[in-house]
Amino acid sequence: MPYETKSGQRELVENVAEPTSRDAIDDRERYSRQVLFAPIGDQGQQRLSGGHAAIVGVGATGAATASLLARAGIGRITLIDRDYVEPSNLQRQVLFDEDDARECLPKAEAARRHLARVNSGVRVSAQIEDFTPRNADALIADADIVLDCTDNFETRYLINDLCVRDGRPWIYAAAVGAYAATMNILPRPANDGAPFEPTACLACLFPASPTGNVETCDTAGILSTAVNFAASLQVTETLKLLTGQPNRMRRTLLAYDLWTGERSEVAAGTPRADCEVCGQRRFRALAGEGRAPITLCGRNAVQIHEHARPVDLAALARRLAPLGEVRANGLLLRFRTPPHTITVFPDGRALIQGTTDVGRARSLYARYIGA
Repeated sequence: MPYETKSGQRELVENVAEPTSRDAIDDRERYSRQVLFAPIGDQGQQRLSGGHAAIVGVGATGAATASLLARAGIGRITLIDRDYVEPSNLQRQVLFDEDDARECLPKAEAARRHLARVNSGVRVSAQIEDFTPRNADALIADADIVLDCTDNFETRYLINDLCVRDGRPWIYAAAVGAYAATMNILPRPANDGAPFEPTACLACLFPASPTGNVETCDTAGILSTAVNFAASLQVTETLKLLTGQPNRMRRTLLAYDLWTGERSEVAAGTPRADCEVCGQRRFRALAGEGRAPITLCGRNAVQIHEHARPVDLAALARRLAPLGEVRANGLLLRFRTPPHTITVFPDGRALIQGTTDVGRARSLYARYIGA
């Protein structure tokens, strides 16, 4: 697989293979039922083929969203994810299979491979990176819309800062237990020429990250149906935007519990005048204020992403082999020294499983990888 270098990071970029003329699927047949839907039609389908959506997080919601976008014929899809496939993902993350889990493939790359078999006419790139203030700008530089499929508000506030600053639409989505929520954010564009009135941004409704006992997939579990519900809403709103119909996009924060049937909507159609982000244009998340290593949802793990430097995985494997079990596939390396498992990526980032203590995680990183 070829690698390209951007902002000092090693990232996998591989477009789907071109089919042979014998195998080619006629797009008129592929999209025939979608084109019959009057609000899209032939013209809308052509616009979708020229669209570019960036997905931040290719876990449960991100995998479902990516699959729906590829099947709808979105011309370009950028997949951004820092993680790898595990057996516990298979219950709800629809683009992955048992072989992906056995090989510990990075989620972005595993998803890219599956999408290539779904729609070879869509250009998909896999960015195996953490989405941080250092690289976020480059990762979504020319996307028409950004889709939040993450599991933490730290990254969502970063997406919000970046998209508000640049006037780029984005969609918030979340799912936990049987609960799903989503919200469209349409910032005021930089050139002030968008055919829509701006909505509230994420910081308008949530000036600060939720605190206290916040449920996660580790504490409350998650239903695959909730994930797919959130993804369906997110993709439908994306189709409205990319076919030139932003006036039809929902202007509320919608939440729905698929188990109880409880539903709520909060008006989000007007920006808050005193909002620090879209009102005062103070971008704290984009500046990296308060950013620290992240404890991952449901993983009993800490991510170390402060050492942005290339790592020779083959050399590291040879060095660690006498010390414990080592598995490597060219895209990442896993080193097991009970009770911890350390997963290292080519850009120096690592996931330390078996602890939620940041100090302990840093110590293990320094001991086995080097500070």
